[in-house]
Amino acid sequence: MIWFLGDVHGGFEHVIRLVKLHRPDAVVFLGDLECSLSLDLILRPILSLTEVWFIHGNHDTDRPAYWHNLHGSGSADRSLHGRVVEIAGHRIAGLGGTFESQVWLPGSPDTGIQNYREFLESLALRPQHEDIVATKKQHALSAIYPDDYFTLAMEKADILVCHEAPSCHPHGFSEIDELAQAMGAKMVVHGHHHDCLDYRSDWPKLGFEAHGVAFRSIMAIDGSVIK
Repeated sequence: MIWFLGDVHGGFEHVIRLVKLHRPDAVVFLGDLECSLSLDLILRPILSLTEVWFIHGNHDTDRPAYWHNLHGSGSADRSLHGRVVEIAGHRIAGLGGTFESQVWLPGSPDTGIQNYREFLESLALRPQHEDIVATKKQHALSAIYPDDYFTLAMEKADILVCHEAPSCHPHGFSEIDELAQAMGAKMVVHGHHHDCLDYRSDWPKLGFEAHGVAFRSIMAIDGSVIK
């Protein structure tokens, strides 16, 4: 059994308690973890009980420490962002972060930026106060970049986990639909919006099951809500 974990925003107690009780094969955080300590330290009580995987969200760059505690932690290799991993018998792809106007916002003018390196190069061409530059560099770490998106689109997966929502959400994006369709995914699971809307009427049109996992909620791979 795989569990998908809605945005915890620094609150991990319910995850630790319920994993100890039910012992799923794996858990996947859907972004916005906001780790005050290294992720492997926070989850030490359950690391021997389940596989831990994650994607990042937009709030994981609110503070430099949040990003470091994810991607500089002993669990850094458990990031699903930009790749496909077989987890408990399912091929799961991850797309962390959000669409951002400074990088790529569907429907807005094209910035021409393809990856984080190019974003940094674009900043260097526009003299700005160093504090502003540092803030932009930090927040841009959690943006969705075309290079990551289109690299994933060349892969195949059973499930796509992302922070952004597909188009069936009022604030979702058809680009998430298109990515899932290109990958042949039969399920998309997202966080970010702190809600759990009923998308079932959209499934035939989308060609996949879509699920949102609410704030600090837990959903099993069969769509049942654990918390």
